[in-house]
Amino acid sequence: MTTSRVIVNNFLRFFVLIALQVLVLNNIYLGGFINPYLYIYFILLIPYEVPGALLLILAFITGAGVDIFTNTLGLHSSACLAMGYARPHIIRMISSGPDSLIGDSPSLKNQGLKWFLYYSLSLILIHHFVLFFLEAFRFTEFFTTFLRVVMSSVFTLLLVLICEYLFYPKEK
Repeated sequence: MTTSRVIVNNFLRFFVLIALQVLVLNNIYLGGFINPYLYIYFILLIPYEVPGALLLILAFITGAGVDIFTNTLGLHSSACLAMGYARPHIIRMISSGPDSLIGDSPSLKNQGLKWFLYYSLSLILIHHFVLFFLEAFRFTEFFTTFLRVVMSSVFTLLLVLICEYLFYPKEK
């Protein structure tokens, strides 16, 4: 895929995911413990060759996009920065080397189910852990907050996998 096409696709993906998050998913609050945050799918799919500084800028802008519309004063920006900072380390930990990274960006189609599950679940857990504990900002509700982290992470992971299967089907 050409560079300009990758940029346009990521630009559109960014706006669609932010709009979907702000207009639809922020209104879903299942059982008081599950909040889906699909907008972080944008950070998960950023191409491998994006330099670290640009990755952090993109992560910050992604979080700030949600913060602006939800009036959360940097909670999402902080969580996305933590996720963006951890991303190269997670990729290095679960990959056997640069030759094992197939394709332009992480995806179920390129890397397979096991790799993609480790990758996305690790980053989703980091994002949700930072987001929910900054939101609570006290340890008196540690177990309640931890339950929210786990349940929201599982639900977000399911949404990410659904998107992977819908928009990036495996070729036969």
